[in-house]
Amino acid sequence: MPRNVPIPSSSVFSRRRFLGATGGLSLSAALAAGCGSSGSGGGSSASATPLSQAAIDKAMTTPATLTFWTWVPDIAAEVALFEQKYPAIKVNVVNAGQGTPQYTKLRTALQAGNGAPDVCQIEYQYIPTFTLINALLDLRPYGASALKSEFVDWTWSQVSGPNGEVFAIPQDTGPLGMLYRQDIFEAHGISVPTTWDEFADAARKLHAADPTVYLTNLSADQAAAWHGLLWQANAKPYATSGGSTISLNVDDAASKKVASYWGALAEQGVISTDPDFTDAWYTGFNKGRYATWLTAAWGPVFLSGSAQATSGKWRAAPLPQWDASSSASGNWGGSTTAVIKSTKNAVAAARFAQFLNSDPDSAKLFADKQFLFPSTKALLADPSFIDQTPAFYGGQQVNKLFAQISDTVSTTFQWPPFLDEVVTDWTDTVGKALADKTDVVNALAQWESQLTTYAKNQGFTVTAPSS
Repeated sequence: MPRNVPIPSSSVFSRRRFLGATGGLSLSAALAAGCGSSGSGGGSSASATPLSQAAIDKAMTTPATLTFWTWVPDIAAEVALFEQKYPAIKVNVVNAGQGTPQYTKLRTALQAGNGAPDVCQIEYQYIPTFTLINALLDLRPYGASALKSEFVDWTWSQVSGPNGEVFAIPQDTGPLGMLYRQDIFEAHGISVPTTWDEFADAARKLHAADPTVYLTNLSADQAAAWHGLLWQANAKPYATSGGSTISLNVDDAASKKVASYWGALAEQGVISTDPDFTDAWYTGFNKGRYATWLTAAWGPVFLSGSAQATSGKWRAAPLPQWDASSSASGNWGGSTTAVIKSTKNAVAAARFAQFLNSDPDSAKLFADKQFLFPSTKALLADPSFIDQTPAFYGGQQVNKLFAQISDTVSTTFQWPPFLDEVVTDWTDTVGKALADKTDVVNALAQWESQLTTYAKNQGFTVTAPSS
């Protein structure tokens, strides 16, 4: 991995387990208890009564130390900006692991009743997992609601609860687009596909002309990318309204459309299903094995560091569309900053989470220093960010393109409160069918059956999907 190009946090969640970790609170226990943390600082999220400005000012001038768990590298500069504005508040930054390892430690601390941080980095897809066990502080009383208009609409939906709660502040995002090898396209007379039908035709044409090259790779062990494609297709695999009731519908019509499409291309052998983020996968990009990468907005920087031998040959475009008359995308990756309810410094912790991601200088540091794709509307319109012309992409304004794509991500996609089980079962069913070139649509039904059994065993009420 090239220096300063972090592996996107969501690229690891399909390979690791979190639920049922040693010392972790089981879902059935969480549903019975309705609570996953202890301590006197956070209070209940049921009340959204705003604190007075005087109370906030007093808290922010009273000496306190916050513990902040994050895997973002070199974040000291962003934290320093906060400490300069609020010199009474000190922030102790701790890297407790990236993604799932951190979550396992957090669950252990929550059950033990001590050792949890005040503030914690949490990916969008894990927000429901931690709200289920009542671990996250509702940030509305501390002024978070006033920030809603500053963030991309779909990101705010991802951090919001069923009753209007604000459980975290968006930090970075991963709207999906398509990176493609312009030289390979031109050599084979392939136009940039704008629909999935055109994409399938191009896949067959390219592989027939050169069996060593695939139009794309859809990893059979990458549930995160699959969910992004479901999101683009307007699938509604999960629906919750809080509490222990969930609707599971991972084989709805939109999901079947996605499965039928990709299953056919895999069965025909015109796309590859290689494991991603491996040495062989990196080599594939450098050697021209893959002519496109369907990836998130963090992908352009990541690829430029991982496939340096191909510099200047890549370009970016939106995802192909199911409906040529509309523009839609999904999301893969991105994180938030949440406050753990057990904090004894709720005001300072909440204001830190807000400042870290909404302060213009701090948000810009994330984009310029850590190469995180922004979640604020202001930065996505900032010429210093969107007008960049990286040589790796032939001088194309790639950030501007992904900023435009971000506006096409649906606000209605939901995540389940037991994501790791979802991912494990997907890998064993849908992922396996992709790798084995068997019936992917049938695998959807297997996936749903396994999830339904799991959810019921954990104490959930599983309802029929709403029409």
